[in-house]
Amino acid sequence: MMLLNLLPSSSVTFPKSHHKFPINNPSFSHPTIVPRTSISPQSKFKVLAFNKIDSNPTSQIYNASKFLKTPYLFGDFGRKPTSQIVKSTSETSQDSTPDGELEKKPNKTLQLGIVFGFWYFQNIVFNIYNKKCLNIFPYPWLLASFQLFVGSLWMLFLWASKLQPCPKIDKSFIIALLGPALFHTVGHISACVSFSKVAVSFTHVIKSAEPVFSVVFSSALGDSYPISVWLSILPIVMGCSLAAVTEVSFNLGGLWGAMISNVGFVLRNIYSKKSLQNFKHVNGLNLYGWITILSFFYLFPVAIFVEGSQWVPGYHKAIASIGTPSTFYLWVMISGVFYHLYNQSSYQALDDISPLTFSVGNTMKRVVVIVSTVIVFRNPVRPLNALGSAIAIFGTFLYSQASSKKKAVVEKKE
Repeated sequence: MMLLNLLPSSSVTFPKSHHKFPINNPSFSHPTIVPRTSISPQSKFKVLAFNKIDSNPTSQIYNASKFLKTPYLFGDFGRKPTSQIVKSTSETSQDSTPDGELEKKPNKTLQLGIVFGFWYFQNIVFNIYNKKCLNIFPYPWLLASFQLFVGSLWMLFLWASKLQPCPKIDKSFIIALLGPALFHTVGHISACVSFSKVAVSFTHVIKSAEPVFSVVFSSALGDSYPISVWLSILPIVMGCSLAAVTEVSFNLGGLWGAMISNVGFVLRNIYSKKSLQNFKHVNGLNLYGWITILSFFYLFPVAIFVEGSQWVPGYHKAIASIGTPSTFYLWVMISGVFYHLYNQSSYQALDDISPLTFSVGNTMKRVVVIVSTVIVFRNPVRPLNALGSAIAIFGTFLYSQASSKKKAVVEKKE
């Protein structure tokens, strides 16, 4: 009781706190509700003294009377913790990170590495066997249609077996998907035409100029880009131009095919953003599955009209050149299966990583594919051609960096 007389007439208070965060003191058996004010450093010894006498029944009666005289503001109940408490808890969580969280980071990195590994491997296999088929059977319209057909069967199998949940769709979803599927069809068949006329490495170098078309078309539709984005596409244009001029297997049809493919895929991406805003519940894999199905129905009738009369003579010529029909069938099947699988892996990677990481990974994918196909097909590469390819791919990397900063600024404003 002598200690109570040492306290000033004003009520002793604690730092701002939440009622769910009681002060951690062994003698604090019954929490005392006090007015919310501040405490000075000089009065810390008074708080300690108060905590010590709090276990005394007499002090509890005293505290109750003080509460009746100065009632606690009911608005303070449920208030968020103060910055001091938030800071202390965040520091504690950093110092004592659970073992489970430390284990998640290596597992996540390993999982991401596996996804990228499958993505790159499947892309390499597709490009190699796709080119092998086109070398002996130069009919890209039929081969592109077959690849979409295999992808359609694969998605129907996944949905029927419930390995992949089938999305709930309606007529409005199909209508909204007609535009993106059409542009996807244009992009796919144009790339196949380019593959049939020039080296795979040259097609991929030209396809690395896709960011240029993206910036131009998006700007024409009202989007604005910072100067860093515009500067990043300059080395892409310069590199592609140098690669095209020095390409040994240059063919105007192959060049135009790769350019039209860029236009098709860029318009697919732009149109998808505008028409599929209300269908975000459909994940990337299911969305690509439906695009594949619709693209097959777009492409196959046109393929019959364009080159259908040449398929039978071309088939017999291909079998005669390769010797065994089973080898030709195997090559065609591998090209169709791995075309869908590498696209499926890319969508799965995009679901797990940021757009910037995906862009960088996509840039490196082109490097791996170009080097792999040059080694497999032993395509002659001039020094200036290699330099132009490197400049174009480096420009694509710069574009991914600049565009990611633009997206970050836009998201911050929103």
